[in-house]
Amino acid sequence: MKRINAKLLEDKKLLSIYFTAGYPNLNDTVPIIKELEQSGVDMIEIGLPFSDPLADGPTIQESSTIAIENGMTTTILFNQLKDIRKTIQIPLIIMGYFNPMMQYGIEKFCQKCAEIGIDGLIIPDLPLDVYQNEYKFIFEKHDLKNIFLITPQTSNERITQIDTISNSFIYMVSTAAVTGSQSGFGIEQLDYFKRIANLNLKNPQIVGFGIKDNETFQQATKYQKGAIIGSAFIKFLKNNPVSKIKNFISFIK
Repeated sequence: MKRINAKLLEDKKLLSIYFTAGYPNLNDTVPIIKELEQSGVDMIEIGLPFSDPLADGPTIQESSTIAIENGMTTTILFNQLKDIRKTIQIPLIIMGYFNPMMQYGIEKFCQKCAEIGIDGLIIPDLPLDVYQNEYKFIFEKHDLKNIFLITPQTSNERITQIDTISNSFIYMVSTAAVTGSQSGFGIEQLDYFKRIANLNLKNPQIVGFGIKDNETFQQATKYQKGAIIGSAFIKFLKNNPVSKIKNFISFIK
């Protein structure tokens, strides 16, 4: 799966959008993906809903709860996505917690991702050493990128370790708070963006948490390759039909 790396080489700042699979309605997953690609989004993170999403704020937690109540499961998500590569060209990443993946079976989960054309996984609660020792070979066998997170509190030593093992991009969390909990970037966060850029890592960084409009997108991408929008998009979906997604994207870029 080389779609992520090819996208990272493009001479532009990238916009990635996160949404929770099965929200607001169970069968909205594929229509949302199609509308996002047609609206000019560069990558999509498909959230696998989980009952205890530790890194997520109230907005994404609520969307996960509703998606689960709608009946969304790992099996249903894979069934929804089985023909996705017949129409979608941009990179697709599944973001979720490790417990549902373990319940499904890690080897089986990765194999299914490869079959349907998923390019990578973001698993916030999978420790780096556990991944290296127990699961790295499975990801590599199925050509899946495992994308690690760093925060303002992550040490330079740890960041260097993550950069060494990574082979696509690093998910750069803008704040130690949960998703959707801030209203803009202050001096401390802007200094953090600059500090990470000055490390000259081999993997580009994409900033997540706190991006909600053109101003925060521009701030987040001044030094980094791209930005991820999650909570603001979930809020949009709560109050607008899928057909209006283009309006949201035009507000950002």
